[in-house]
Amino acid sequence: MQIRSKLPNVGTTIFTVMSAMANEYGAINLSQGFPNYPTSQKLNDLVTHHLNIGHNQYAPMTGVPELQEQIALKFKRMYDVDVDPSTEVTITSGATEGIFTTIASLVHQGEEVIILEPAYDSYRPAVKICGAVPVIHQLYAPDFAIAWDAIAARITSRTRMIIINTPTNPTGYVFTAEDMEALERITADTNILVLSDEVYEHLIYDGREHQSVLRFPNLRQRSLAVYSFGKTFHTTGWRIGYCVAPPELTAEFRKVHQFNTFSINTPLQYALADFLKDPTEYLGLPDFFQRKRDYFLQRLEGSRLKPLKSSGTYFHLFDYTDISDMREKEFAIWMTQQLGVAAIPVSAFYGDGYNNGLIRLCFAKTEATLEAATERLQGL
Repeated sequence: MQIRSKLPNVGTTIFTVMSAMANEYGAINLSQGFPNYPTSQKLNDLVTHHLNIGHNQYAPMTGVPELQEQIALKFKRMYDVDVDPSTEVTITSGATEGIFTTIASLVHQGEEVIILEPAYDSYRPAVKICGAVPVIHQLYAPDFAIAWDAIAARITSRTRMIIINTPTNPTGYVFTAEDMEALERITADTNILVLSDEVYEHLIYDGREHQSVLRFPNLRQRSLAVYSFGKTFHTTGWRIGYCVAPPELTAEFRKVHQFNTFSINTPLQYALADFLKDPTEYLGLPDFFQRKRDYFLQRLEGSRLKPLKSSGTYFHLFDYTDISDMREKEFAIWMTQQLGVAAIPVSAFYGDGYNNGLIRLCFAKTEATLEAATERLQGL
């Protein structure tokens, strides 16, 4: 039997590879982006409550109304924008499903999608699976600043979508209002859609403010914004996210969503709806994670790893070129096997494997884990 692969050059993701290697060598896993501390007991109790009272059958395809309503209230509270819960909010099986469904529902064969790399590794494959063409604009260390005029030069008559991510995984770059205004300018009077990956919206530091596409009226009308409860509430294994978009875009999104996952875990949706009623559960996250970031950096002061700037996400990039001239993947493997700390090579976030001499480390860990990891990293 002959099989014609839609992704002939794709293997197992680097995240799976490095986590497996960390387990094999007993290394401290700072590679894959997941917390290693408990979820809120209050949230766990709410899940148990809704399991016990019988919220165990199919949820509505669009999501449990109570959760949609709480999401709309959150956007009003945080960004002073009005979101219609029934026509603009769809609950998804994690943010990655939201990303894939957005592309699958609105991008057609032969159309072009502009991707800013380094980027989360699901964007490019999703575009290719849909028969579209990824158009890559590369960003570089140390600041990964975005040259919007250069992106505008990549727009053609076939450009259907631009994918953005703020705060940005893996770089920690946080879009400014000026970035959003530039994106608004280059997409004005076009049919270009914007897919805005905002899963780290609450993980922003140094007094910065999240610039959601929803806050910019001319962007909002052409944008689908994707979010993650897993990133927000330390529950990455629950796989619950949501997509917010204007009604006409949401209608197309739901046509694919209903045949992809149809509906999402019912008791978890009810539990999250109740949990969101207390806004302190998410408004305190910037301080919580900034303390972890600052503690991690403090523990690494004087080491030969050079930290770049990270103003968002729970990742930090480090330049290791004073230590080794190995390529990033080789260095990450060496670290795991010989030093006992697992990292992700930033080259994995570039389609062409571009090397900046950087690794990505996750600081969403307990202090004990960060202490143990930094002791080993100080030995580099």
